[in-house]
Amino acid sequence: MALQVELIPTGEIIRVVHPHRPPCKLALGSDGVRVTMESALTARDRVGVQDFVLLENFTSEAAFIENLRRRFRENLIYTYIGPVLVSVNPYRDLQIYSRQHMERYRGVSFYEVPPHLFAVADTVYRALRTERRDQAVMISGESGAGKTEATKRLLQFYAETCPAPERGGAVRDRLLQSNPVLEAFGNAKTLRNDNSSRFGKYMDVQFDFKGAPVGGHILSYLLEKSRVVHQNHGERNFHIFYQLLEGGEEETLRRLGLERSPQSYLYLVKGQCAKVSSINDKNDWKVVRKALTVIDFTEDEVEELLSIVASVLHLGNIHFAADEESNAQVTTENQLKYLTRLLGVEGSTLREALTHRKIIANGEELLSPLNLEQAAYARDALAKAVYSRTFTWLVEKINRSLASKDAESPSWRSTTVLGLLDIYGFEVFQHNSFEQFCINYCNEKLQQLFIELTLKSEQEEYEAEGIAWEPVQYFNNKIICDLVEEKFKGIISILDEECLRPGEATDLTFLEKLEDTVKHHPHFLTHKLADQRTRKSLGRGEFRLLHYAGEVTYNVTGFLDKNNDLLFRNLKETMCSSKNPIMSQCFDRSELSDKKRPETVATQFKMSLLQLVEILKSKEPAYVRCIKPNDAKQPGRFDEVLIRHQVKYLGLMENLRVRRAGFAYRRKYETFLQRYKSLCPETWPMWAGRPQDGVAVLVRHLGYKPEEYKMGRTKIFIRFPKTLFATEDALEVRRQSLATKIQAAWRGFHWRQKFLRVKRSAICIQSWWRGTLGRRKAAKRKWAAQTIRRFIHGFILRHAPRCPENAFFLDHVRTSFLLNLRRQLPRNILDTSWPTPPPALREASDLLRELCMKNMVWKYCRSISPEWKQQLQQKAVASEIFKGKKDNYPQSVPRLFISTRLGTDEISPKVLQALGSEPIQYAVPVVKYDRKGYKPRSRQLLLTSSAVVIVEDAKVKQRIDYTNLTGISVSSLSDSLFVLHVQREDNKQKGDVVLQSDHVIETLTKTALSADRVNNVNINQGSITFAGGPGRDGVIDFTPGSELLITKAKNGHLAVVAPRLNSR
Repeated sequence: MALQVELIPTGEIIRVVHPHRPPCKLALGSDGVRVTMESALTARDRVGVQDFVLLENFTSEAAFIENLRRRFRENLIYTYIGPVLVSVNPYRDLQIYSRQHMERYRGVSFYEVPPHLFAVADTVYRALRTERRDQAVMISGESGAGKTEATKRLLQFYAETCPAPERGGAVRDRLLQSNPVLEAFGNAKTLRNDNSSRFGKYMDVQFDFKGAPVGGHILSYLLEKSRVVHQNHGERNFHIFYQLLEGGEEETLRRLGLERSPQSYLYLVKGQCAKVSSINDKNDWKVVRKALTVIDFTEDEVEELLSIVASVLHLGNIHFAADEESNAQVTTENQLKYLTRLLGVEGSTLREALTHRKIIANGEELLSPLNLEQAAYARDALAKAVYSRTFTWLVEKINRSLASKDAESPSWRSTTVLGLLDIYGFEVFQHNSFEQFCINYCNEKLQQLFIELTLKSEQEEYEAEGIAWEPVQYFNNKIICDLVEEKFKGIISILDEECLRPGEATDLTFLEKLEDTVKHHPHFLTHKLADQRTRKSLGRGEFRLLHYAGEVTYNVTGFLDKNNDLLFRNLKETMCSSKNPIMSQCFDRSELSDKKRPETVATQFKMSLLQLVEILKSKEPAYVRCIKPNDAKQPGRFDEVLIRHQVKYLGLMENLRVRRAGFAYRRKYETFLQRYKSLCPETWPMWAGRPQDGVAVLVRHLGYKPEEYKMGRTKIFIRFPKTLFATEDALEVRRQSLATKIQAAWRGFHWRQKFLRVKRSAICIQSWWRGTLGRRKAAKRKWAAQTIRRFIHGFILRHAPRCPENAFFLDHVRTSFLLNLRRQLPRNILDTSWPTPPPALREASDLLRELCMKNMVWKYCRSISPEWKQQLQQKAVASEIFKGKKDNYPQSVPRLFISTRLGTDEISPKVLQALGSEPIQYAVPVVKYDRKGYKPRSRQLLLTSSAVVIVEDAKVKQRIDYTNLTGISVSSLSDSLFVLHVQREDNKQKGDVVLQSDHVIETLTKTALSADRVNNVNINQGSITFAGGPGRDGVIDFTPGSELLITKAKNGHLAVVAPRLNSR
């Protein structure tokens, strides 16, 4: 097993290399392997440091941002500032939130693993369970920085890793499903983020003593309800409106009086961005409908909620026209009817409330008509009130669903709470208004709390470790918080006073009062109070606050209206009479009888913020600071100007400076010794004493100077990062030699173990195989002895009748004969060999021989072609006629008969024309001997279907019909003469014909077959007599001799001398 373990210096992963496989990456912590966070320090030049505290130049903002850039370039989006997690939105899925990743970070010490959101989640959860103290995770950042996503990932981590409650996972499911509902009603598409939270959210998750989630509670802050009636260009209204129109069933939309197109509604077209490519409203609608069911919404409640959502859209389409007295009148009756039905109010009452204002003066109620501008304001105010109060009701409904059902049980009193704060970050726009003022005030309070708790935790740790605390100089933003919230003299108090005072109060009178009251405050500036140079950047209706994160200029336009958030009394009365159950809960009739003026928005926000601060102070905090790398939401793009802006407004440099005021690095003695013990011979490989003593020996060996470190009760504190870097670099060098030694020892051990395993296996296999061979050999010998014994008994009784004693032998003999016969079967029909059978198989042998011969004949006959068959038939006829009778027959046997000896071009066309349609079956050149002088003449012999034709050049000399051919005569010698005997019926008929052919056997065989004269072929010895002419016969004398000689004898006969062949 030749495995090489290669450490990747980022500390994020390890690589296991197999010699026969490509390298594969294993994420941290798999298979029990842990890579501590310090492992990344050796690659700090490439991927930066994982904790900003370890930056050498920690006061430099450029160094801070460069470290962020390096890590972002390597897809390392998380970095620590001590216990604070800084997260950069990658704008793409990095596959780092799977169940496997959750298990890697579960139950692991915070600094044993690379920075990750799950590390914060697990640390908080373990502190909650072990210390039984309430915890809080505070998530902040700009819109689009990933706050909402971080909250969802935290809830996902707890839902997946926490033990399930005894009564099932209902609470866990509701916690997860509350997110899509709140996002639908509280999130919207903005220029910076397609899913921007337009409200602050604080969620408490309650855990029982076993660590299982058993309940939850949500607090919402400052919903941006102005978005209901107005959106900037390129932005959308809240998601729920588009989801309902896009995903709602046709029947639902018809019942609500809605159309599919968002362009039909005034409140949805102001941003001119109804469709967004990254948002699938139809699918999101399905998720929201399912989530509403999970969090205990009945069908009736869903219907009532959708009626309110639809009513807001219809409100936006209410139009007014001025009558003769310039009073507003409703012109859209159809929309008014839908509103009356959906909100459950009287139509006339609603019409009057939208066009008149009720004023109570001296105990009398007066109705004052509204002009067009006032009516539009009243309509928009009602839409905002309906939506914002519905959102508040929705949060309360979710809280009732999340509330623990075991509040009375003893275990309830032992529950602990984990809070998740998803709050808006510091906002600085080109035009900042009342909303930005509230948001930035919130961030001032949270920054104040953050610095206070960070210093407190630092001081507590120093005191616990017995190290002297050195006071830290930092910017205390209490002065800014007091400027905003101080009673009677704070900005909020002045704003409320201006809203409540009688007379004509305007935004500019509010600004003037601010200038009179806080003009000497160092963090407040207006156009009037500024010097000549600064006035150029300040408008007359603006004021500037110097926040902890920088200067922000606010425009006071709308401050009073937004702070008052007035809803006319008659509109409240109308909504209080609503028959819609949700509306009746949102607009309580007690509001009408309450003479006390409601609190302003700023005061409400201040009180809820103070309450939130108290909640967070009662808990152990953890922080997640979210940063967006660019405004275009593009992966891999790092906008340094934008990030510097966020680093400043998140107070990260201030946080780092506070953290680095003392010691940059601290670890428990056990952890420090375990990592670096190999650098000292006295502590390597094992230290037997106390870890504190071992660390003391180790740092002395490393040459640490007294000012570089302090020894606490349980931890070592290192002041400068360069000290840690030098130690880590020394460890990296030491690792190389250690790796070589460990590899050598491991290889020796591994191959020794492998050899012993192979040896044991070989011995085992050998013993088993020897036993198997022995058993096989014994069985074979036994079988051989039994076989020989049976064979001998059978041989002795071989002539006796078949019995058990000789059956084996007889079967063996028969089998042997049959096997031998199989090997020695005749190869063709001419092979007459056949093995001699035993007596018992003689009859069977004869039958088999007959069958074999028939089979060979059948196969042979099946294999011959028609041409070959004809050849054989002709050869058979030739054999029948000439075999043993004519001397030159044996020489013709091996020669094949051919269909013709003359080609078509050798026969005269005139002859062919004379023959007409008669086909020529055979043609051969011959020599004809005259009947009188026996003079030889060259002729052609043609066989047709009905006659023998003798041709001289182009002339048919003689035609002999087969019916007139009485016979054929030939000698028994080796000559090639033959006579065709012709029947003469009159004197005109010529006599017999004497011919000579070089292929006499072939010619006579074909002639005999064509004329059907096979039995009329005469083979004569001595002489042949033929009819030479009318009344005259001729004789041919045949005598044997040494060579062929044909002459006319003195006696007038034709003398033929032919050599005799010995073949006959």
